[in-house]
Amino acid sequence: MNRRVIIAIIGGLVLLAATGTAAYQLGTRDAAHGAAPAAPSVDKPGRKVLYWHDPMVPGQKFDKPGKSPFMDMDLVPIYADEAQAEGGVTVSPGVQQNLRVRVVEVRKGSLAGSLEAVGNVAFDERDLVLMQARSSGYVEKLFVRAPLDQVAKGQALLQLYVPDWVAAQEEYLAIKRMPAGSDTLGLLDAARQRMRLAGMTDEQVRQVSARSQVSSRITVTAPRSGVISELSVREGMTVTLGAPLFRINGLRTVWVNAEVPESAAAQVRPGMTVKATSPAFPGTDFSGKVEALLPEVNAATRTMKARIEVANPGGKLAPGMFATIRMAPAQGRETLLVPSEAVIQTGTRTVVITTTDEGRFAPVEIVTGTEANGQTEVVKGLSAGQKVVASGQFLIDSEASLRGTLQRLGGTVPEKSKPAAPAQGPTHRATGKVEQISGDEVTISHGPIPTLKWGPMTMGFMPPAGGLPKDIKVGDTVQFEIQAADGGMFRIVSISRTGGAAANAGGGK
Repeated sequence: MNRRVIIAIIGGLVLLAATGTAAYQLGTRDAAHGAAPAAPSVDKPGRKVLYWHDPMVPGQKFDKPGKSPFMDMDLVPIYADEAQAEGGVTVSPGVQQNLRVRVVEVRKGSLAGSLEAVGNVAFDERDLVLMQARSSGYVEKLFVRAPLDQVAKGQALLQLYVPDWVAAQEEYLAIKRMPAGSDTLGLLDAARQRMRLAGMTDEQVRQVSARSQVSSRITVTAPRSGVISELSVREGMTVTLGAPLFRINGLRTVWVNAEVPESAAAQVRPGMTVKATSPAFPGTDFSGKVEALLPEVNAATRTMKARIEVANPGGKLAPGMFATIRMAPAQGRETLLVPSEAVIQTGTRTVVITTTDEGRFAPVEIVTGTEANGQTEVVKGLSAGQKVVASGQFLIDSEASLRGTLQRLGGTVPEKSKPAAPAQGPTHRATGKVEQISGDEVTISHGPIPTLKWGPMTMGFMPPAGGLPKDIKVGDTVQFEIQAADGGMFRIVSISRTGGAAANAGGGK
């Protein structure tokens, strides 16, 4: 099909859409009154016509030539060797090699590749101890003086003077020195309970009983190894009952808060084993497991946060470090797979370019699923064994979208290089105004053309074979004569400004 004809049809019909209602109503009225259909168009010798169609409504097929019931235009024939109008194209093997077209086969398989996510190391909030004052007193000595100092289990943290403990201990020792009697045991138990209520531990009570000495100072020790993440006291401070002293975070395990893409969230399950790596320790893997997928989506990054508990031998991982998490989701069900590079995302649909052994290419809309390791799951649109284009598909798709055919890629001679066939058939006269002049089209807003049963409209015409007269300019009111040409277009035979002599189409002389 002539490339200029295709472009002229599209351009003309877009302009006709603005005023085509009148033409449509006129054609409908004529059809209702039994108007005879247009005479069948003459097919090109040696070429088989598959069907006729209206380029504005390509899905509707007709088995006979004539006028379109939609835009009152001539139906356009579709030939067997031009079947690419259906959306497919044919590319010669030589051009395929030049375009580096690579074809792969749709195969069955399952996506069991690893899933990677990045995140930050944080303290394990479940390995936390918050130390508070059990009694009011005074901080006499502080052994840990800065936050983030590491401490070991049992290490002394501070020495506290507690006046309230003195009275309770003296009462206990006084009862203990009393002669043994029936009430002595009961009084001792009551005195021990008062020491506990004053904030002393069972171990401290036993020490008072064993030593028979008053102890007004207590040394507070670390209940576990870790890091002093919060230090709330200083030497000389007065502390009250319940006042915070230290916050100790363990480093035996840490959390990695990993950002998981929303599309891959369904693959993450609590309990999954993971491997973590950090740029601070290249070549070292840290084992862990997914604790939870937090029910919150970041609106900016469209990711969900996975809380992962990672073993931290030697306390190497510190809060704030970057970490890469590699998960191994369970192997999914068998499905169809294509290379991710073969998938074209248009914004409104997902397409792949399929091909056959004969070198014919056609776009196919598909529904995709998950993607991993360069493979994309195809839920709908393809079957196993089909072949799709993995590279070069964008050249084929863009060429087909712009031209509608691939005559150039198929190795055929461009229509513009072939001599124009002389127009045949009756001519039709009209008067109108020149709206636009381009190299291969003249757009005219014309009045009714009774011989074609056209109403007033604006449309494009092929210029005369010899070109427009030099005195014809945009905005001129002209009288012109047209004649049907190949492909449903009309060519101007003669044209002149209103009031002037008609210019011959052969050269405008």
